[in-house]
Amino acid sequence: MARFNYRMQSVLNIKQKTEGQVKMEFAAAQSELNKQLDILDEYIRRKENYLLEAEELRNAESLKLQDILDNQYATAQMDVMIASQAKVVKEYEQRVERVRVRLTRAIQERKMQETLRDRAYAEYLEEEKQEEAKENDQRTSFTYGQRGDKTR
Repeated sequence: MARFNYRMQSVLNIKQKTEGQVKMEFAAAQSELNKQLDILDEYIRRKENYLLEAEELRNAESLKLQDILDNQYATAQMDVMIASQAKVVKEYEQRVERVRVRLTRAIQERKMQETLRDRAYAEYLEEEKQEEAKENDQRTSFTYGQRGDKTR
């Protein structure tokens, strides 16, 4: 029984280690996703600034055609960059989701192994209790058997 518990604990240790590794992988994937989201937010903020600048250029006393054209080009470039970054963010979200699924599975496997180990330990304790009760019964029978022999 002790070897059985040792094996179960060894398997549990492996499950815990695997879970820890997947947790670290999840944290890294989530961190990278957050960086990509920050980049996307920065692009959106820059586009908003270009749009505010365009409004100011159109409302200025004297229209500066080259500045307006440059601003329109910059705004269009930001649209392209935002669309491209949105695709990158989508890819990172999918990566995070795949790792999240693996993490959920690893946690379930670890919990299942803990349950199996705990059940095996409870069975072991019950077997030990029954074995001890059997030995006590045998001692009692032997003791009373000895007394019975003396009285004859």
